[in-house]
Amino acid sequence: MTSDRPRRLLILVASPRRNGNSAVLAQAALRGAREAGLEASLHFADDLMQTFLRDCRDCRDEHGRCRIDDGYADFFFEHFLEADGFALASPVYWYGMSSQAKAFFDRMFCYVARSYPDSQRVRERIQGKRVALLTASEEMYPTIALSLVNQMQEYARYTHSQFVGAVHGQGDRRGSVAEDRNGAMAAAEALGRQFFERPHADYRVDSVR
Repeated sequence: MTSDRPRRLLILVASPRRNGNSAVLAQAALRGAREAGLEASLHFADDLMQTFLRDCRDCRDEHGRCRIDDGYADFFFEHFLEADGFALASPVYWYGMSSQAKAFFDRMFCYVARSYPDSQRVRERIQGKRVALLTASEEMYPTIALSLVNQMQEYARYTHSQFVGAVHGQGDRRGSVAEDRNGAMAAAEALGRQFFERPHADYRVDSVR
């Protein structure tokens, strides 16, 4: 990720609704990113996944490749691994991320596991990205999206990446997050615009202070 090309931001909408609140927040982040001159793209999880992770020991072909042919592999290698930043847009479903969002992370295991022939290169390329969360819910209490934030933070920790922020909007109708009175739309645009400039501090006991 050291070339002269514009930094790439990948935004994934993990909701089945094309015009739902997650998509509205994702579009706002996309606008902000493009205003900042980033190479940003938006994708829908339903376009690239049709099934959940299987048992890789039984699913792989004789060359160690995943037998699930639904577009996930192409997306993972051509878009996700090539991106410098990744923003997940997921609704709050049952106080957690959507099944599409969870499946997206689960499916990575096929290419990270040592049983995959090129897993070492995948593990190297999966690291060091900036990641963020865009989420919306009907309920408004402050910790409604806490489990999603925690999972994204843990993903960032596990992959030596940087979690640079979360935007939570409230919407009780399809697309009504655009009317969020706490400024979710402006926050999403700012997240996209500042994605690679936002300060990040993840202190540990041995961090230099």
